[in-house]
Amino acid sequence: MRKLLLSVSAVALLGPMPVFAQTTTAPVDEATADPSGDEIVVTAERRTTSLQRSSVAATVLTGEDLVRKSVNSVEGLQFASPSLTVNTTGQGNAFNIRGIGKTEQTSAIGVGVITYRDGVATLPGYFQSEPYYDIASVEVLRGPQGTFAGGNATGGAVFITQQNPAFDRVGGYVLAQYGNYDHMKLQGALNIPSSETLAIRFAGNMERRDTFYDVSGPWTGNPGNRRDYSARVSIAWEPTPELRILLKGDYNNIEYGGLPASRATETGDPLKVANNAHLSGRDEFGRIVLNMQYKFDSGLTLRSISGFQRGTTQISYDSDGTAAAGTPAAPALSFRDNISEEIWSQEFNIISPDTGPFTWLLGGYYQHDKIFIPENGGYYSDATPNTPTALDIEIVGVNPKTALAAFGQVGYELTDGLQITVGGRWSRSTSANDAEARAYFTGLPGPILTLPQVDRTVNKKVTGKIALNWTVDPNHFLYAFVATGSKAGGLNGPNILGRTPLAFDAEDVTDFELGWKGTFADGHIRTQLGGYYNLYENFQVSIVDPISPSISSIFNVPGKTKLYGVEFSAQGSFDRFSLDLAGSVSNSKLGSFFAADPRFGGAPAVCNPESGPATARCIELTGNEQAYAPKLTLSAGAQYAIPLGANATLTPRVDFAHIAASWGTLFQNPLFGDRLEDRNILNAQLTLTTGDWSIAAYGTNLTDQHYVAAINGARRLAGAPRQYGLRVSRNF
Repeated sequence: MRKLLLSVSAVALLGPMPVFAQTTTAPVDEATADPSGDEIVVTAERRTTSLQRSSVAATVLTGEDLVRKSVNSVEGLQFASPSLTVNTTGQGNAFNIRGIGKTEQTSAIGVGVITYRDGVATLPGYFQSEPYYDIASVEVLRGPQGTFAGGNATGGAVFITQQNPAFDRVGGYVLAQYGNYDHMKLQGALNIPSSETLAIRFAGNMERRDTFYDVSGPWTGNPGNRRDYSARVSIAWEPTPELRILLKGDYNNIEYGGLPASRATETGDPLKVANNAHLSGRDEFGRIVLNMQYKFDSGLTLRSISGFQRGTTQISYDSDGTAAAGTPAAPALSFRDNISEEIWSQEFNIISPDTGPFTWLLGGYYQHDKIFIPENGGYYSDATPNTPTALDIEIVGVNPKTALAAFGQVGYELTDGLQITVGGRWSRSTSANDAEARAYFTGLPGPILTLPQVDRTVNKKVTGKIALNWTVDPNHFLYAFVATGSKAGGLNGPNILGRTPLAFDAEDVTDFELGWKGTFADGHIRTQLGGYYNLYENFQVSIVDPISPSISSIFNVPGKTKLYGVEFSAQGSFDRFSLDLAGSVSNSKLGSFFAADPRFGGAPAVCNPESGPATARCIELTGNEQAYAPKLTLSAGAQYAIPLGANATLTPRVDFAHIAASWGTLFQNPLFGDRLEDRNILNAQLTLTTGDWSIAAYGTNLTDQHYVAAINGARRLAGAPRQYGLRVSRNF
């Protein structure tokens, strides 16, 4: 067996991630009053504004929406928001908005879409399988983000707000669920006010589910079994009306049992796999967030958001996705890893009062991110010795990264209803490797080759945004803006064969957007429509190493990459009946670029990213679509509440989502399994509510579509099949 121990900064890990948003019934201006009683508001600009008056393309889902739409984790978001895809590849995921985000599982490259929990940017690309429980809201913002929040994102941001403690009463909820695949869930929260100024909230989620996969081959075990344990403690203290302090701590322990996968070239059922390597996987991670805010009598607000996160991921999988017996000439491939990551972050904001024609915000941000790769980092659930057979590559060391930024934005009302906003951001990021690659060979003592890597790269960028916002009348809002964003450059991990570039440059984007938001039928219908055109320079892509398929390296596309499209959404609320609709039409064209397809045999070809030359293996990718960028996404949902009398209501709900076919790699070769077929996901619920009790029969992927969720190297990973069951909950 050929084993590869590789730094997370150099490999593709396989595995399954604030702006605050809320629904409020607080009084609003009479001219924009909403007869339905609910006004969706966001604080994407660190102040509360109506979604219908914000110059941002966004989707807001309340905690109730998440339950109704069966969105239990990050994967479910793609079926409830336009232009969004989540392609799980094990313990990481390819999270993309408009085809931008993260299409590979390596910490060497940053994320184009940043996920925040309670204002803190979470661990990038990994540890994203944290379940959604006791959530207040999830907000998905599309397009570059950088003049209002800590991180600098080129594709968008997701802001998750977890429920805060309340001071008014003891309360909470309990939930029990059982479904097929022996899926059991226990969940709940307890809110305890200690006084009028101090409250504490406990929440937890325990979940287990048997595997979706039919696994054959030398290794069977229990791959794909899930065991989740999550807990949260939140403390809110408001000693004075001006000062608010919120402290939250989260802990997650998620056992995967390994992620089975088949070879990408196979065409059969992706849930039927045959593996010959040990399969295991587990994530354990925690987060502490301290949010402090002080508001002066003048309305000026000071805010501090501090975060500490640490996680350990352990994984072992079959690299080639087959159960074929290896030979000395062509040994079977496996991969194992055990790494830890630690992030400290701090953000400060100074926010002007909301009154008057002139508003402004200033902010500063610092983040220190460090990845630890220990010696002999292989993880096995049994006592299998880590004795190398054939070639064993091990990387040991640390990968520290930092981010420092200052940002701000000002707004001024030129006339009644017409506002101009101008924002800017200065960023400095560093990435370093203090590591050592070691190559071992069967029968030989010690490493046959040692390659130290002590390198560092620094990136400095200035980005910004200028926008015009026009409130045409109480029911119509128009906006237009130009924004720039940047994703930091970095360092590829040690490559013993030395064929790939060590450093890669920052990725820059210029985004042009137009949007219209309308309100109709006395506030019962809200619509959003927008168009965007993005130009990317030094677009970052990941190419698998031609010799070692578990190693990926980052390249910059020399030419300009283009992404453009149209997005729309609508929400309707008519007493007992409600509906929502969202969709996107998009296109992408890669700039001039040549790359070697690692799946062709033979010696590595000379392949210059700018000039090639084009050969059977050195492929010109100019004009190709970006990976995981479907041309069409569509989602729709509807429900009707049927009164039964005696305070009882029966509510049927149906949700449908379509994600068009896309490519899993830039090479776009269907013979290698690069084409990901479209997804048509049908969900339904039937909920009986009486008083504080709720009983729901649910079903997801009711047509039981077996689809390939992602391509990672030589492997394909399946999406979730049909699930159904019963859920009982009670509020108190």
